Amino acid sequence: MDPIILLILQSVYFLLPAYFANMAPVVAKKLGLMKALDVPVDEGKRFIDSREILGKNKTYRGFVAGAIAGLIIAYVQMALYNIPNMPFFKYISIPNLNYSSHLIVISLGILMGVGAITGDALKSFFKRRMNIGPGKKFIPFDQIDFVVGAYIFIIPLIILYDIGFNWQIILCSIILSFLLHIIVNHISFYLGIRGEKW
Repeated sequence: MDPIILLILQSVYFLLPAYFANMAPVVAKKLGLMKALDVPVDEGKRFIDSREILGKNKTYRGFVAGAIAGLIIAYVQMALYNIPNMPFFKYISIPNLNYSSHLIVISLGILMGVGAITGDALKSFFKRRMNIGPGKKFIPFDQIDFVVGAYIFIIPLIILYDIGFNWQIILCSIILSFLLHIIVNHISFYLGIRGEKW
């Protein structure tokens, strides 16, 4: 396989738990799931500048939905990785990432899921400080916040299990995520899933 195509596949495939986690809060809200957790994380409190800390859209439901989505997708990857006589999913997996270990898969799924939502929440914190309203453009951070958050949260796993990362995979995943995020959000907006394009 062409090295560039392999790099693209590895970058996207590895981050699937983060991609699905990033979409999970919107889907959970749309489907009316976990209504008891539809409480703002900042509980409506204000920062010292009198602006919202994160805003009403950053809820406990979003964090739980993100963690669950990340975990489910990591287990799907585990199942695909362990299909006999189907080396494709092993081939496009990050080197040294053992999808046969339940501990690694659980840790990866939950940390990526929570990391993705945390990255999005931190971006919202800075948007509030800059007087940028929910749903308003904040390029490129709207597109890569969840990727950066996911990577930061899995640093301990990368170090502990010597997962084979390099700067090309990280850079490629950030660029691809930027482009894919715009495409997916525009499609979601026109399908009525999201209320804004960004």
